Amino acid sequence: MSKFGKAIVKLRIPIVIICLLLIIPSLLGIINTRINYDMLDYLPSSMETVKGQNILLDDFGKGAFSLIIVQGMEQKDVSSLKDKIKQIEHVDSVLWYDDIADASVPMEILPSKYYDAFNSGDATLMAVFFDTSTSADATIEAIQQVRAVAGQQCFVSGMSAMVTDLKNLAEQEEPIYVLMAVVLACAVMMLFMDSWLVPIIFLASIGLAILYNMGTNYFLGEISYITKALSAVLQLAVTMDYSIFLWHSYCEEKDKNPDHKVAMAHAITNTIRSVAGSSLTTIAGFISLCFMSYTLGFNLGVVMAKGVLFGVIGCVTTLPAMILLLDKPLEKTMHKALMPKFDRLANFIAKRSWIFLIVFVLIVGPAFYGYNNTKTYYELSKSLPDDLSYAVANKMLTQDFDIATTHMALVSADLSQKDTSDMIDELGKVDGIKQAIGLDSLVGRDVPEDILPDSIKDMLQSDKYKLLLINSEYKVASEQVNNQINELTKILKSYDQNAMLIGEASVTKDMIRLTDHDFDVVTTISIVAIFIIIALTLRSFSLPVILVAVIEFAIFINLGIPYYTDASLPFITPICISTIQLGSTVDYAILMTNRYVKERSLGHPKHHAISIAISTSAPSIIVSALGFFAATFGVALYSNIDMISSMCKLMARGAIISMLSVIFILPAMFNLFDKVICKTTFLYKMHRSSSALPARLEESK
Repeated sequence: MSKFGKAIVKLRIPIVIICLLLIIPSLLGIINTRINYDMLDYLPSSMETVKGQNILLDDFGKGAFSLIIVQGMEQKDVSSLKDKIKQIEHVDSVLWYDDIADASVPMEILPSKYYDAFNSGDATLMAVFFDTSTSADATIEAIQQVRAVAGQQCFVSGMSAMVTDLKNLAEQEEPIYVLMAVVLACAVMMLFMDSWLVPIIFLASIGLAILYNMGTNYFLGEISYITKALSAVLQLAVTMDYSIFLWHSYCEEKDKNPDHKVAMAHAITNTIRSVAGSSLTTIAGFISLCFMSYTLGFNLGVVMAKGVLFGVIGCVTTLPAMILLLDKPLEKTMHKALMPKFDRLANFIAKRSWIFLIVFVLIVGPAFYGYNNTKTYYELSKSLPDDLSYAVANKMLTQDFDIATTHMALVSADLSQKDTSDMIDELGKVDGIKQAIGLDSLVGRDVPEDILPDSIKDMLQSDKYKLLLINSEYKVASEQVNNQINELTKILKSYDQNAMLIGEASVTKDMIRLTDHDFDVVTTISIVAIFIIIALTLRSFSLPVILVAVIEFAIFINLGIPYYTDASLPFITPICISTIQLGSTVDYAILMTNRYVKERSLGHPKHHAISIAISTSAPSIIVSALGFFAATFGVALYSNIDMISSMCKLMARGAIISMLSVIFILPAMFNLFDKVICKTTFLYKMHRSSSALPARLEESK
């Protein structure tokens, strides 16, 4: 390792030049990486609802679907608008009442089931089908053109409209996320570290690592908008400690050796030994997300695990080179860190640990109950502001037409006209169903289909399937709509065993079932993986149990708070937070544990060893936690996308709760289980040098 450190020092100028040159391919990779804004796109392709969506696209040439509400417009103008919309690229077809009856026929004389399906007061409704998928770039472009053609009297609803508005909002906000994270993290480090300039160098080094990480996402083909929005902020938050450790190690080595180049070579060696092992817990937390069936977890997990690796590499290559090149300015900008001494607090905690054990016992039950009962929501539109265009359209659709969602059903084209009509009648009688429309319902039982124009026949029937549109007054992801889906599916299967019910509500119902299972899987894998890593690095049977228990206690509190504040979280938040908080903050506990074991191995009494562990570890833990908090809290306050805001809020809060748990609860555990720890830790009687321990934080000396 010493040879590597010497090589980095010797090649510091070429390293900086190469790092700057790598910005070019990184930017090209970022520009050419597609961003996916459709959360339903990450469901397994083997699910029946997903298969149905693919059949709809392959057999009918229809992927995305939107309902357009037109207000206060004459019939002839609506007909003209319909023709204009049909001319837009990737619009496959448009369904309005003039597909059933000639436009010269007044709407009022239509049978009520047709009139009510298309009209409410001065508003009329048309259905638009696109020949591209819900979140395809071509669909988003088509939605924007539909809005431009339709004007202010028209409102476009549906998933594709939501994805379009989400993309526009995310692209506006994402640069602000990074700026806020950088400014706030920099402010924390300037206050609590001993140099005004070094935080800027840290952020420059981490910024390069973030660019490399985002640039290499090109090889994944595409990433989720959540991954894009969070990856830079998260990478900054979780890899900042590596830079802090290198700086502290460098400052210590300078006290021993006046040659700054030699000091840096030793600091690099120390950092590699410590950070390489420590980063495994963080990587393990992110990798556990890859085991989700809902593949958004794989997307986020791979990108963030990759980001941690880039952070480690940058910490021992780019950062040392930058520090040496700016060594003189750094010397001139040194100042006294605003971090108090913790000796008195440490003595109090060590001698009064029973107080914190009582606190633990009193809180753990309610925290666990809240953790298990916090409400989550799956309605994707709920995570976005109510004033977006699609939200206004959806609200009007509910108020004017009493339609909250539209199901689509695919049944065999061989099903007789009579059976299809009977089936549609049964579907229409299910609670909450407003209309069920199909080719056979339009012509009636005894009327030949030939009287309908080819355009509407092609729209609702292919060689293999008939397409039914079923309007529901129940909201997506509600208990009512999920029960309704069960009833509709039962009726469809009774007529055609291979029939499929598809649409946003059906896919969301599958997502609920899938992610509930994923939460248990990911939580178990992350705990087991991190438990094994801690056991191997600390060579102890008992310490992994204690450390994981303390951080899980912090997670219970963090994820339990929403239950007691009557808040509801986006479905993906608990899954990600439980693993990210464990993987990212367990190192606080490892740091304190390392020092405690070291002091006990030197023969100090347990209270004295605990006191030293607290007083020496607390400054680094606090700086790390505050840095994590600063990088995420600003985003939580600013973002109008609840999927992002809630995750950042819980990450910021989780860092502080983990910090407090480690400083107050973990020492109490040391005191309670001291004899067990001494008997089950193999290296207890040996003096363990800091280079052999994998904590990614190191106490400031």
